[in-house]
Amino acid sequence: MPEDHKKTNEPNLAEVADRIRDWASELGFQAVGITDTDLEADGERLNSWLTRGLNADLDYMVRHGSKRYRPAELVPGTCRIIAVRLDYRPEPDDPDRILADGETAYITRYSLGRDYHKLIRKRLARLARWIDEALEGYHYRAFVDSAPVLERAVARKAGLGWQGKNTLLIDPKGGSWFFLGEIYTDAPLPVDDPFRTDHCGSCTACLDVCPTDAFPEPYVLDAGRCISYLTIENDGAIPESLRPLMGNRVFGCDDCQLVCPWNKFSNATKEPDFQPRHGLDNTQLAELFLWDEATFLKRTEGSAIRRAGYQGWLRNLAVGLGNAPSTIPVIEALKARQDHPSELVREHVLWALRQHDTGTN
Repeated sequence: MPEDHKKTNEPNLAEVADRIRDWASELGFQAVGITDTDLEADGERLNSWLTRGLNADLDYMVRHGSKRYRPAELVPGTCRIIAVRLDYRPEPDDPDRILADGETAYITRYSLGRDYHKLIRKRLARLARWIDEALEGYHYRAFVDSAPVLERAVARKAGLGWQGKNTLLIDPKGGSWFFLGEIYTDAPLPVDDPFRTDHCGSCTACLDVCPTDAFPEPYVLDAGRCISYLTIENDGAIPESLRPLMGNRVFGCDDCQLVCPWNKFSNATKEPDFQPRHGLDNTQLAELFLWDEATFLKRTEGSAIRRAGYQGWLRNLAVGLGNAPSTIPVIEALKARQDHPSELVREHVLWALRQHDTGTN
């Protein structure tokens, strides 16, 4: 442990808060803020969204009830939350070119490298240990998209940015290509000012570009129409009406970030683990579709892509191939899977073949 991490005889809470910023930077985080636990207004917005049924079949959004916006119900005694940000945009990268190439798979940029959960959780645990050694007698618990936490609301209250019309957190000096993580604590640290200004203005670029029209209004997402939900969280069939709108987006979607003017201020990641692996930033749909399950498991080891599962991966790729140009590799790849043992995969393959007018019933 570095010398300046050591506990002082009478630690001053404000001094420790300042040290937390230094330690977070030392651990590679681009921003850190501290907030209280008053999220009642955000809880009202969440409940309104749930009442409208915009969570699709994401039952876990309902299951945990008020724990999402009352942190002390999740971790008793919590009175402060430390929020951190870690950039993930790879470089070099040419997402627009990939989206324009109908035979190449587009995979959301956050999942091209190693899964972020373990990396961030490990660093947050380290940060919590350093705080504990400097300020003993309190408790700390770290979360990285792994518990009922309103992480964007927390980050906004901690001063890390505002929630844009696409519902993502945006930093005016760093865009939105970043992960968030939190540490819940009962240490009464001084809090930072919340981010109060909404800089979206009259811009509607993110709403206008959404391929599936998943925003019924600004600041509100209909999960059931979102490509990220359809290709990652969704276990069943993708609605036929939405398939032609998905293009070659086979795992997630970044369109609302790609057009956001604030992302001209985003920074490329400094984390080697977030760089693309196995050429997944530029691989043909047909090639990926012919992976057997062993290859899928090997090449997605330690990757967020595993969340879709092999069957979901094939389902998504079948839709991408159905939207691709009618080339020989595309048609042959689909025909190779038309008798797949999974009914879900077969149905999407048959749909895709019909798009190419192959005479398949």
